[in-house]
Amino acid sequence: MIPDLGKYTDTVLTSYAASILLLAALIVFSVLRGRKVRAEMEKVEQRMTRNG
Repeated sequence: MIPDLGKYTDTVLTSYAASILLLAALIVFSVLRGRKVRAEMEKVEQRMTRNG
């Protein structure tokens, strides 16, 4: 059930698709960055416990 957007249908649907893709990319980037930071923090914590 797509509303009738007239001559702007392609433009509106393309911008929706681009927005969804950009949001998905941001989510993936955030998750990957979070994993990297978590791994780095664990390394630092291990060093701190070894060194006192």
